[in-house]
Amino acid sequence: MSPVLSRPTRRTWIVGALAAPMVLAACSAEEDGPGSDGAGSDSADIGSAGDFSPVTLDHALGTAEITEKPQRVVTLGQGSAETAIALGLIPVGIEEYPWGADPETGYLPWIHDAVSEAGGELPEQFTGGTELDVEAVLALEPDVILAPWSGLTQEQFDVLTDIAPTVAYAEQPWVITWEEQITTIGRALGEDEAAAGLIEEIRTTFDEATQPDYADVSFSFIYNSGPGTLGVFYQDEQRVAMVRALGLSVDPVNQELGEWDVPGTDSAMIGLENADKLKDSDLIFTFYSDEANRAEIEGQDLYASIPAISHGAIVAPTDQAFVTGSSIITPLTVPWALERYLPMIDEAIAQVPAS
Repeated sequence: MSPVLSRPTRRTWIVGALAAPMVLAACSAEEDGPGSDGAGSDSADIGSAGDFSPVTLDHALGTAEITEKPQRVVTLGQGSAETAIALGLIPVGIEEYPWGADPETGYLPWIHDAVSEAGGELPEQFTGGTELDVEAVLALEPDVILAPWSGLTQEQFDVLTDIAPTVAYAEQPWVITWEEQITTIGRALGEDEAAAGLIEEIRTTFDEATQPDYADVSFSFIYNSGPGTLGVFYQDEQRVAMVRALGLSVDPVNQELGEWDVPGTDSAMIGLENADKLKDSDLIFTFYSDEANRAEIEGQDLYASIPAISHGAIVAPTDQAFVTGSSIITPLTVPWALERYLPMIDEAIAQVPAS
């Protein structure tokens, strides 16, 4: 399995989702709503431009100075497109994400469904990651480029910032909490209040999905980059945060893995030789590229000896769309992912030996 260490480049794995959009928070369903005339975000009106106060966003690669309310948005990395849509502004362009995209539409299903439900025009898709198609971005004539959860490089930023104000990550590539991402996008679009509302809606959705038997159940969320490897995602990494928000507890060992830290991944690569560190995890969450990959990894003696795995207390999807959606916390992915996630979690908890 390819490493899930540097998100969506052509060479890496990543984690998935589904389709059934949530109510588009700030997006009106009336005729004068965003994209209702099928013209995409050219016609979107998420608030009066006259009410917009210029904003300066400092980040790891530089500064984004946004002086006018954006109408044409381009997004890079993960999660930003979904939040912009939920705020009522359909991007004119998004980084393509083949891992999890619907083979018929070519889009991540929750994005396709949300835009279609809003009556808008689907964003243009372009190559991102290490092979970013700068010419395609330029042709879209964006007012702002949103990449707070991405692997944007300094060289790429220096080019993009000449096209439009570009918002990158605060400190490290691919490291941001879901709340920070939504807040950042809300600030960039002049929709701070609506963004705060989306955060509260997501928290409420998590609270309503929490089950009593989740209390006192510990878990670790792991990954592999091939036989002999074992990585553990940190507690604020978004796929871990989604599980944690349901009331399950991250195994305290998560706080003891700093010596194996892999910068820019929100994870530690501890190696299969340290599999015993997961001995106290009641559940194991992970994902595989397919059933053959699962058989290869679970066929390793050290891996199979992890108690939760040996008991069958494991949540390990192989569906690419679900893997992607369940690792991104946005207004569009959360309702869709939880509908599919909860039965998997309940089944795994049933395999935990009684204390």
